[in-house]
Order: sequence, then C-alpha cells, then structure tokens
Amino acid sequence: MHRHLAKLSDAIRALDAETMKIHVWGEKLAAVLTGGGRLLACGNGGSAAEAQHLTAELVGRFRADRRPYAAIALHADTSAVTAIGNDFGAESVFARQVHGHGRPGDVLICLSTSGTSANVLAAAVAGRECGLLTWALTGPAPNPLAELCDDALPVPADDACTVQELHLALIHMLCDVIEEVPQWPAGPSW
Repeated sequence: MHRHLAKLSDAIRALDAETMKIHVWGEKLAAVLTGGGRLLACGNGGSAAEAQHLTAELVGRFRADRRPYAAIALHADTSAVTAIGNDFGAESVFARQVHGHGRPGDVLICLSTSGTSANVLAAAVAGRECGLLTWALTGPAPNPLAELCDDALPVPADDACTVQELHLALIHMLCDVIEEVPQWPAGPSW
C-alpha cells in the first residue's frame, strides 16, 4: 500500500469512533437550516476550499433535490475579505463577517488543519459573542481552536493533506445526515 494511503487509512480507523458526533451535528444543523437559520464557514487555503465545498453542497444539493439552505463561506466574498483585511487587519476578515451575518442560533464551522490560525480563532470568538453554535474541524488535538469552540472533530493525522482529505469525508458525512432528516418540499425549480 502506498504510504499516503496507509496514513489515510490509519487516520480513518482512528476517526471512526467519532462518527456519532457527525450524526449529532447533522441533526442539529438540519434543525437550524430548516428553521430559517444559517451556516457560516471559514478556513484558509485548503480549509477555505473545504468550507466552500460544504456551503455549495447546502445551497445547491448533495444527493437529493430540496430547497436551498442558507450557507455562507466567509472567504468567498473577495471584496469583503480584502476591504476588511485592508481596514481592520487580516485577523479580522472572518470575525467581522461573523458579526455582520451571524445571528443567535446560527452555526459557525471553523476549519483549520493546525487549529492555530489567528483569523479562524477570531471568528470562533466572534461566533461565541454573537450566540452562534461553534464547531471546529481541525488536525490533531489539543489545539486552541478545538478548545475554543463548543465542539470539535480533530483529525488524528500529522499531515495537513490527510487532515484535509478527512475533513472532506466528514463534510460529506454531515451532508448525508442532513439529507436524512425530513426536509421541506423541494419547491419550485430554481
């Protein structure tokens, strides 16, 4: 077996014990989204791509036709990110958007392979201040992001690429649970 696949396989086996947490998160997020709440997601680099993948699955669809859900990838608005970064500093690019978009009862998912990204940590703090439920997808624990959020799923792998690959698997598992929950009617074709 190729060493990359071996690392991935080892991390999958170690993470398998946490699959019930994804089920709980999925049910909670489905209740928030079907109740008119929203999901905010943030991360840098590859974690930004994973955050945007999640929001695309929710606004678009994962497997089933259904109404679109309110989900925002905070890095995707380049005008806001660059303006906030220029005016308030790079550490504020997500936190300021959390304050602007987040409402009590919404969910914020923070992705960071290291769990130490200053702008993602600031977003988690802002989420708690605004009354959002904060979740973290990180690399190995302990790390500051996992400790700061209401709940966390740390991936037990040393390589950032393995962590990111498992974050994508966890995102798909989360979407799968959300689509198992009874949905609103599909409504008109968008």
